[in-house]
Amino acid sequence: MSPQKSALGVYIHWPYCARICPYCDFNVVRDRGRTEQKRALTAAILADLKGHAALTGPRDLVSIFFGGGTPSLMDPDDVARIIEVARGLWTPAGAVEVSLEANPTDAEASRFSALERAGVNRLSLGMQSLDDRALGFLGRDHDAGAARRAIDVAGGVFARLSVDLIYALPGQALDDWARELETVASLGPDHISPYQLTIEPGAAFHRAVLRGTLVPVDADLGADFYEITQAVLETVGFEAYEVSNHARGVQARSRHNLIYWRGEDYAGVGPGAHGRLTLAGERFATTTPDAIGDYIDRVSREGTGSRNQQLDAREVALERLLMGMRTVEGAPMAAMAALKLSKARLSTLKGLVVIADGRLVATRSGRPVLDRVLAELTSG
Repeated sequence: MSPQKSALGVYIHWPYCARICPYCDFNVVRDRGRTEQKRALTAAILADLKGHAALTGPRDLVSIFFGGGTPSLMDPDDVARIIEVARGLWTPAGAVEVSLEANPTDAEASRFSALERAGVNRLSLGMQSLDDRALGFLGRDHDAGAARRAIDVAGGVFARLSVDLIYALPGQALDDWARELETVASLGPDHISPYQLTIEPGAAFHRAVLRGTLVPVDADLGADFYEITQAVLETVGFEAYEVSNHARGVQARSRHNLIYWRGEDYAGVGPGAHGRLTLAGERFATTTPDAIGDYIDRVSREGTGSRNQQLDAREVALERLLMGMRTVEGAPMAAMAALKLSKARLSTLKGLVVIADGRLVATRSGRPVLDRVLAELTSG
């Protein structure tokens, strides 16, 4: 990366899904044809990238991430065009990490080779479980057999493979989860992202909780699931470099996600995308309209879909704390000066946080109770 340019990641939001999962609260819509709208959205994304490049000026491009939604449903030719345009607008910094989210359906797995030829070198596979009952509960449109086939195909196609899993499901046994983790790890991914089931407002599961038809696991059992997750993955060679992300070696860490956790810059394009940009020495949060038509219209009128809001010093410092403390790197004290984290306040968290090499880091004991740690650090 050149010394004159700061690093930049690009996030592309593709909102279409074949099915809306009951735990999902992302900005997604059902994929029911919509051929003309997709064509218009692709054109808007390309135009928005150019608008962002005019805004940022020269930068070193380190990552591109296609999220959603289900971007593996995209036409691979459109994926290739977006990657090519992004690489032309900013200077590629070495081997740019290009990630794309996919589901392990047989139909999507059949497209993996075309997506790799389009320029994707890292696949994030939404496996979620290898248990058919759990997959049914989660509303997934694949079974365990399809998940195994997809991971086998993806492992032979992409340079890097990550899998997402969801745990702490109602009725799930700790021993069953431990065995499932061991099995998934044995299938060959170099990155595993296990997420505890959370009930998000607006999701179908939230409405089920309100009706009393779904009872989430309690906090104590959730903590037990978390501890088993860490122990099993550590045993089979995965480092928990972030609260919910485990990599088999430093090279397998997600470069794009590290942008978020390190407070680096990223352009967010597509409907409902968020970004963070440093412009003329000031930090800005960027947002785009959620509705696909509104996003397309804004790009057409203004050349970019984003609205920019300048963050003040405390807001910037707070983001560095909340994001950085999720990682084994922690957050630099110098970047959090506006929070005025006194020695007295830090002393109340003895054993849960440490200052090492000028960075505030959650300890092994602090990470399972990170929400409480962060609440204490940001109170007052």
